[in-house]
Amino acid sequence: MTEPRVLFEKSQGIVTLTLNRPDELNAFSEAPMIEAFLAALDQVSAEPDVRCVILTGAGRAFSAGGNVKHMRDKTDMFAGSAADIERAYAQGIHRVPPKLWGLEIPVIAAVNGPAYGAALDLVCMCDIRLASTAAKFGAPFVKIGIAPGDGAAWFLSRIVGPSHAAEMILTGDPVDADTAKAMGLVSRVVDPDALMREAHALAEKIAANAPLALQLSKRLLRKAPHQTLEDHLSLCASYQAVLHGTADHSEAVTALLEKRKPVFTAE
Repeated sequence: MTEPRVLFEKSQGIVTLTLNRPDELNAFSEAPMIEAFLAALDQVSAEPDVRCVILTGAGRAFSAGGNVKHMRDKTDMFAGSAADIERAYAQGIHRVPPKLWGLEIPVIAAVNGPAYGAALDLVCMCDIRLASTAAKFGAPFVKIGIAPGDGAAWFLSRIVGPSHAAEMILTGDPVDADTAKAMGLVSRVVDPDALMREAHALAEKIAANAPLALQLSKRLLRKAPHQTLEDHLSLCASYQAVLHGTADHSEAVTALLEKRKPVFTAE
């Protein structure tokens, strides 16, 4: 029996998605992997008790990104005319960023090893990024004669700033975990054997909070960079008006005053 390309594990409201082609360094360009990943995201969205997601890779790599052998051989999504390739991007890997970036459930990237090219984009689409000391991050597109193809220029500049993003993209040189932390690409660097433990502990802290408050807080974080302050404050007021009327808000306040853990119902 063939192993699933993406492992889906759920425990106490936390889903762990694992890219599961370690023999291929979890390459992320072939249609079966992309379809499996999109299906896993759909499953996350369909299960109402999911409170947080952890994304990681099996084996020694998070993901090597696009399959370079397929680029060489002009197969899979790299086959055919320029129009064919453009269509393959649009109908394939370009379906991932709107779905992962737009997921209203918090996502933690637990980067266990190299994350290059399209995999760097996956990491950047997550809300919080933790790295093993074995992790490396690279946008090596120019080194193989192409440009960032899946959103790296958009994501990186927003996370690490235009200068760091330009240096990574225009040189194609990778950075190690400590450098990634210094530039703000990741928030923590931990030993490899502690990575998933740290990721799960963080996910548990997030998942313990009121679900609708988490959802609207993430929405505010996503929208803020594209809004004026006035527009942002107006949206804050709208969301607060909704949240103040929820049962979970009443429960949270009561539990705080009674010095006990709240019990949330997503209502």
